[in-house]
Amino acid sequence: MRPPDRRRALRALLSLLTCSLAFALASKDVKKEVTPSKNLKKSGISRKNDIDLKEILFVIQSQSNSFHAKRAEELRTSILRQAAALTQELPRALLLHELSEQEGAWTILPLFPHFSVTYSGNSSWIFFCEEETRIQVPELLETLRRYDPSKEWFLGKALHDEESTIIHHYAFSENPTVFKYPDFAAGWALSIPLVNKLTKRLKSESLRSDFTIDLKHEGKPVKNEDIFVAVKTCKKFHGDRIPIVKQTWAGQASLIGYYSDYSESSIPTVDLGIPNTDRGHCGKTFAILERFLNHSNDKIAWLVIVDDDTLISISRLQHLLSCYESSEPVFLGERYGYGLGTGGYSYITGGGGMVFSREAIRRLLASKCRCYSNDAPDDMVLGMCFSGLGIPVTHSPLFHQARPVDYPEDYLSHQVPISFHKHWNIDPVKVYAMWLAPSEEDRARPETQKAFKDEL
Repeated sequence: MRPPDRRRALRALLSLLTCSLAFALASKDVKKEVTPSKNLKKSGISRKNDIDLKEILFVIQSQSNSFHAKRAEELRTSILRQAAALTQELPRALLLHELSEQEGAWTILPLFPHFSVTYSGNSSWIFFCEEETRIQVPELLETLRRYDPSKEWFLGKALHDEESTIIHHYAFSENPTVFKYPDFAAGWALSIPLVNKLTKRLKSESLRSDFTIDLKHEGKPVKNEDIFVAVKTCKKFHGDRIPIVKQTWAGQASLIGYYSDYSESSIPTVDLGIPNTDRGHCGKTFAILERFLNHSNDKIAWLVIVDDDTLISISRLQHLLSCYESSEPVFLGERYGYGLGTGGYSYITGGGGMVFSREAIRRLLASKCRCYSNDAPDDMVLGMCFSGLGIPVTHSPLFHQARPVDYPEDYLSHQVPISFHKHWNIDPVKVYAMWLAPSEEDRARPETQKAFKDEL
């Protein structure tokens, strides 16, 4: 599902990626993008800006789900342990999900006023990182000392699109390489003067788009028979898309069903009794949810709903789901946001696949929240419903709403992706073989062998 008013967001810099507001607003003032050196002590660079660790505020972009909260706490412990070894006063290290329960805090935008008021008097830098970022604190300190903290700085590893892409609403379609944005997994830093400036601009300027696009796994894999995969399709795609599903990833799934507006025994498809719609498909999705809860074996812990042009690795999904408790209400995938600056909600975009624990479905269907029409956007309605129930969506960057060609190579280089979406202008069989096929997993491409790099 794509935003219904995409045209309004074509050039909306303020909602491209998690925290991209900062990059969009700061881009006019930033003098250069920086990739930190790992040998600064040997480089002879002057340390004119001799800041201490206590002047760096670390913000870990954590999530409230128990698995993610634990990983973020481990990173905080690592940061503070490294700091203690330097015999300096310990810095502050904050977990994002503990700072605010406000919907949309993951975009960082609602927290700028708090950062400005609370920390501008005793901090020089705010360093943002993800729970999987691996930080060498001494080298980070040396890097920040290269820059005058009284000036406006946005430091990080710069990425750019090679061509205009749907994930960024086709912004800068004339020359997409001119728009650079940070690799959030590598960590990024804002000087306090820039934080203060952004806070003032947020107060005086409204966001130019309602939509926000976001800014790894371990354990024993979940059993294949604990996962049911539901493929949404319709009669007109039975002949071209379903054969690709079967040729690529369907064989990995022990339990799979094809849900359509027409029953065809050769596939076979299940006619849900919901007329096909050109967009939205909310009626079809809720019919799948109800069918799963009421007619499947209670021992099946997970439901995955995908489109018929989604490419997915079931084996990698099994590893990912080992991180989560199926007894908890889990709604997992690639997170987007709608109207987060004005009381909106987060949601899981459907194209990359939506993963539900049985408990999440039980709570959803026990509520009165339903589609307002069969062609309502299913992923957004689900986001609105779960938000109303107080169940946060859980984000994983390993799900992808678009094709591999729509992402910079550097962004994908430290991922072992779980899904991609769309067959447009690609050979989906070749894309699956290159990025998702099981035979690739144990001998990942050289650039992905170290999935979570020490970027600093």
